[in-house]
Parts: sequence; structure tokens; C-alpha cells
Amino acid sequence: MEQLTAQIIEYANIGAGYLRSPEIMVQVSAIILLFLPAWLLAKRVEPILEEQARKISGMPGLLRVLIAFLRRLRWLFYVMLIGIAYTATAVFDWPANNFLLYAVMLLSGAWLTINVVSHAIRSRFIGRLFSIIVWIFVAVSVLGIADDVVTTLDDFGFNVGNSRLSVLRILQGALFLGGLLWAAFAIGNFLDRRIQNIEELTPSLRVLLGKIMRIAFIFFAAMIAMQSLNIDLTALTVLSGAVGVGIGFGLQKVVSNFISGIIILLDQSIKPGDTITLGETFGWIRELRARFVSVVTRDGREYLIPNEDFITTQVVNWSFSDKYVRLDVPFGVSYDSDPHEVTRLAIEAASCVDRVDSKINRPVCWMTEFGDSSINFVLRFWIDDPQRGLTNIRGKVLIALWDTFKAHDIKIPFPHREVILRTPPPENAKNP
Repeated sequence: MEQLTAQIIEYANIGAGYLRSPEIMVQVSAIILLFLPAWLLAKRVEPILEEQARKISGMPGLLRVLIAFLRRLRWLFYVMLIGIAYTATAVFDWPANNFLLYAVMLLSGAWLTINVVSHAIRSRFIGRLFSIIVWIFVAVSVLGIADDVVTTLDDFGFNVGNSRLSVLRILQGALFLGGLLWAAFAIGNFLDRRIQNIEELTPSLRVLLGKIMRIAFIFFAAMIAMQSLNIDLTALTVLSGAVGVGIGFGLQKVVSNFISGIIILLDQSIKPGDTITLGETFGWIRELRARFVSVVTRDGREYLIPNEDFITTQVVNWSFSDKYVRLDVPFGVSYDSDPHEVTRLAIEAASCVDRVDSKINRPVCWMTEFGDSSINFVLRFWIDDPQRGLTNIRGKVLIALWDTFKAHDIKIPFPHREVILRTPPPENAKNP
């Protein structure tokens, strides 16, 4: 630590003496003042070029990178102006030592390039982290202090078992692990998309294979990164045991939902596209995740239901083994109606509704009872698309019954009540 402090003080003294030189002051002034014309030029040119760039269609990735580049035109003009200043100092041979202009020109150009390239990365956090790490690497290389930085970082470390870990090795391992994880996710997502297009596999099996591949790639990436650091994996036995205990007590629900998700995929009790009812929730399954199931209802809400609920509670799967669903519509007609005619007309009315299956499973109508005010029937019909809703199809069938009965003068009765009001006799009538 004392050695690092001494080096920092030494570099600070050298920098302070360096800045007192007239040649350096001229370069610093040029570096500061040239940013103003670069900003003014970018302010005039950027709207014109951006308007032309937005006319590009069909290539959102290229458009995103172009817009990111145009939003940083001031840095491009700044690098150009610094380059002109550096060339002028080299031609006139004054100042003789123009390394400061050269360093700022390279660092500004590197910052511009790294910033634009990082915008091709969709994750903002990873993009910013990439920009900072790469720019620091370029900066220490341009300034010529890379060897000193490497030596200083390598001096700080600690032992893990029979291996020694330094700050430098940890940073290298983190970068290597980040690259491997990015490659693992990219390859896993690519293979997952290919698997989802295999129609011979069931939807549940596609999801299961995709999850297994992603987990396997991530596991291998972590193992390779640890091996690159020369870490003895047997030294992590105690740590892994502690992590296991922590998972057992603190992450019970997370692990339970994860295992429940695997069980759901293996037994194929539910799969993407199924129409289900869980408690008060009715909708169709949009996606199966490691921790939850995404269920979309008819009103557009998306419920993220934990996987454990599909194992421990009763679930109605409307399309588990068969896509056909039978619905019942009860109704009643007056006693003046012919039951045979009512049955025939009800079947015809239901068959005319577009979503009702009238070919494979024809609608049926049965008389159920002699009610107080009506002859009661139940109309049963089948549909093969429950995900499109149940209430709406019942409503259409009721409207069709209403129209048909009205056209054939069949009455739909309603209860009648007679209310008799009696006026009590006056009091003097009781005592004549």
C-alpha cells in the first residue's frame, strides 16, 4: 500500500511540473477551446443527417448504430480538429513535444468508437460496462503506463487453497467469465429458437430442452472461467455446502418453483397455448418460465403465476387431451309451446353461430323439468377454441335463441306475482 501511495505521489509531482511548461499550456488550451467549434458544427449538421438516416427502413440494428453515431458527431468533429492541431504542430515543429495532443486525439477517437459499438449491445448495463473497460484499457496503453498498472494490480492478492489470486487475475477472470457467459447466452438463445421451430416436438419438450441447454452452457462457462484462474475446485467444497444450506432455508420458494417448473415440463400437464382456469383466473398460457407461468386473460392482463401453484392446487386445463369444450346454456319457454318444436329450433339456432361445432359434435337440446312458470331446457354445444372466450360464445347463442323464438312466436315466460292490498276496517266499525 505504501508503494502504491508513493507511486501516486510521484506521478502527481511529475504531472504538476509537466503542466507548468508553456508548450503544455498551449496544448491544454487548444484541447479545451477546440471543443466549442466541434459542438457548434455538430449542432448544425446532426439534425440534417439524422433526418436522412431515419428514412432507412427494415434494418433497426443499423439504424440504432447510425443514430448513436450521429448523436456523438461533436466527438467526431473534435477528433478531426485535434488531428488538424496535431498536424499543424508537427509541420511547424512547435511545440516540439506534442504528445498531449496526440494522446487526446487517440483517446477521443477511441471513446467515440467504443461508445458507438456499445450501442449495438441491447443491454444498457453491459454496454456501459464494455465501454468503460475497453476505454480504460486503451487509455493506459496510449499513456504508456500499462506495464506499471499490471505490476501494481498483480502485487495485491490473496491465497485460496494452493492457488494465489491477485486483483489482476480476478479482473482477467471476470472479463473472461463475462465473455463466456455472453457467448453461452447467445448460443443458448440461438439453439432455443431453432428448437422452437421443430414441429415434431411437443411445446413442453421444446421449452424443457431450451432450458436445459441454457443451464448447461452457463455451467460450463463458469467452470471454464474458474479453471482459467487455476482455482482448485475442491477448495470450494465448504463454500458450496454453505450455499446449499442457504438455498435450503432462504430460497425454498425459488427452488420449489424451479423444480415445479421442471416437473410441469416433464409431465406435460400444461403447455404453451393451453386454456386453463386456476382459482378465479381464466386464460391461456403464453409462456413457461423457470419460476412462473405467464397466463393471459381475456381482458388483456398477464398473470405471472408461480409454478408451485400448478402442482399444489387444482387446475382446470380446458385443452389438456382434447381441444373440444362443451358448454351448457339453460333456458325456459312457456307452457303454450311445443317442446319438440322448441328442441328443433334451439339446435338450429345454435348451429348457426360461427364458433359452434355443428359437424363433428352437433348441438343437442334436452328438456330438463316442468318449472313453476316455464318448461325448462338445456342446450349443449361444443367449441374448439376456448381461448377466445366462453362468455361471449354463450351470449351469441342466447341472442340466436332469442331471434329464433321471436320469429316463431315462442314466448319466454317470466314469473308473475299478484299483490293483494287489503284496507283494514275503521275502528268505529268494530264498536257500533
